[in-house]
Amino acid sequence: MSEFWSVAVDAPLNEPLTYRAPEELKSQLTRGLLVNVPLGKRSVKGLLLSSQNEIPPTDFEIKNIQTIDVEYSALPETFVKWVEWLANYYIHPIGSVMSSAFPPLKKTEKQRKSQRPPVVPLMEASKNLALTPEQIQVFEGIRSHKNFSTHLLFGVTGSGKTEVYLRLLQETLNAGKRGMVLVPEISLTPQLVNRFAARFGDQIAVLHSQLTDRERTNQWWDIVEGRKSILIGARSALFCPMQDLGLIIVDEEHESSFKQEEKLKYHGRDAAIMLAKFADCPIVLGSATPSLETWRNAKEGRYHLHQMSHRVENRALPDVQILDLRDKKLTGADLTKDPEFPNWLSPQLFEAIGETLARKEQVALFLNRRGVAQTVLCPDCGYTCECPNCDITLTLHGRTHLVCHYCDYHESLALNCPSCKEGQLKPVGLGTEQVEEQMSKLFPDARIARADRDEINSRQDLEELIKNMEDGEIDILVGTQMIAKGLDFPKLTLVGLVLADVGFNLPDFRATERSFQLITQVSGRAGRHVKPGEAPGRVIVQTYNPDHPSLQFAKTADYIGFAEQELQQREPLQYPPIGRLTSFRIQSTQQDRAQETARLLAMRAQHLKTLHKIYEHIEILGPAEAPLAKLRGNYRFHLLLKGMDHRTLNAFCHQILGDQKWVMPGTKLSVDVDPLHLL
Repeated sequence: MSEFWSVAVDAPLNEPLTYRAPEELKSQLTRGLLVNVPLGKRSVKGLLLSSQNEIPPTDFEIKNIQTIDVEYSALPETFVKWVEWLANYYIHPIGSVMSSAFPPLKKTEKQRKSQRPPVVPLMEASKNLALTPEQIQVFEGIRSHKNFSTHLLFGVTGSGKTEVYLRLLQETLNAGKRGMVLVPEISLTPQLVNRFAARFGDQIAVLHSQLTDRERTNQWWDIVEGRKSILIGARSALFCPMQDLGLIIVDEEHESSFKQEEKLKYHGRDAAIMLAKFADCPIVLGSATPSLETWRNAKEGRYHLHQMSHRVENRALPDVQILDLRDKKLTGADLTKDPEFPNWLSPQLFEAIGETLARKEQVALFLNRRGVAQTVLCPDCGYTCECPNCDITLTLHGRTHLVCHYCDYHESLALNCPSCKEGQLKPVGLGTEQVEEQMSKLFPDARIARADRDEINSRQDLEELIKNMEDGEIDILVGTQMIAKGLDFPKLTLVGLVLADVGFNLPDFRATERSFQLITQVSGRAGRHVKPGEAPGRVIVQTYNPDHPSLQFAKTADYIGFAEQELQQREPLQYPPIGRLTSFRIQSTQQDRAQETARLLAMRAQHLKTLHKIYEHIEILGPAEAPLAKLRGNYRFHLLLKGMDHRTLNAFCHQILGDQKWVMPGTKLSVDVDPLHLL
């Protein structure tokens, strides 16, 4: 029985702390157990990691472990190893990582009576659907692997990836194991949960951010105590410690919402692959537009590649038409000579909407911008309305309301320019609110709904919207990327991308990849239930950049061609997936402190690089102001490291950070390993 234990305490400390095991607890202590320990003048939770009988002499008093948290059993060994890997790889305090592995509430607390619908509806188990030859080939190819292996299921939109998942999960349950399905938060809709519940009855648990703390706690215990066998969730579901894990599925693996941008900046897909490795089970990554990281791993043989290139029942992919908004012959207001006709609406899209509505079919209009206008400016002096807390222009909502989409700052729109006092402020740009408003004027009899974060604030809002679309209660759906993925509406045959250029010119090397994925995914909503011989769904893309590579490849649904060209362009610069990146963000309400900390960090990095030959190929970029130089009242600086080997880069980052005592007071330094966004 060990005398001392290394404990990961729930506090922002880079290393575990050492505690003494009191005699009365020694025999009960084991790795993975949650305990209570003293830290300063308070008591905190801690996870037991390792034990030893002797420790080197120290000036500090070694305090005793206080009690065992009897509510929880010891975490499974594979799970503890995974938590240790997360903390090391993402350079985050292990105690803070550990705290994510437990539910928000105590199990024993009294439950309030809730009027909310059940998290998973009770449904009678349905029968399997007949598989297509492609589905059979993929299913057989994946099921033959019982141990750890990574599989990319690359299937066009509507090819039936979900049915393959369902069959693989059934195999897993038949073998006495359990399964986990991760989907992007945005796709965690009743449509998806209902489909799994219809196949597996009451064996499903669900975890995502729209649940209450009590719902999350109950779902967690249903999995941990073995009452449920399949866990469906967003990225945070990974932190539910499942015994007998036999299969992990990550659907829409390319989705950027799998990356957590605050605190522990982990990527759900990559973390899931490592969890599968520790659990020694297969993992399936599914997408119609895989991330280039995943595609390269599949092409180079590290992952098994399975392709499905046809829609179920040989339903046709939609026809994609690209319209050049620079061509005056295509601009609505010029063509119609009607000043009320929207400038952004081409006659082709206008006519197509009318024809679709006449057939009693549905239209979706996609624009990745909320509000009425993107910015408000004075045409006389050029003044723009900017957020006082952030380095960004305010967005006009409801004609009179200016809002910052980053910090939620609000102000009323002034009539006259506050700078020159003479000019009148004018809205510039386009948002979903304006599209909805103008559609209702052009098609007064159509039932129009808007899906963006202003309109959809809760799970119930989204469920109601989906039900109304399924029941045919909506004719035109106007939305942001909230409607771009995962949804399946039988009567939706026309999709219009109002302005495809949003996102093309962001200062980010992944901008083209994201645009291609988004355009392909949005297009994939059209005509999913059109039978062979019937007219296929239509997609009309309006753009000022018709030759943009993401559009040209998306038009023909040529993912492979796009991926090859994009990888060729990234290779000379060694951008991911060829090389690896780590980003440091330094921020403070005091600009000089943030700038000085950034300078010290760069100096430490340059010095370490000269000391050790192993680090000579690491490239140090910056420090520089972040593209969004001020956000929520904080001044922001970036330092970027680029290297070819992630282990070397990881060791380098750990060393330059050190104990962080060199960081200026009032300054926050955060590390982002494999960053997805560099704004």
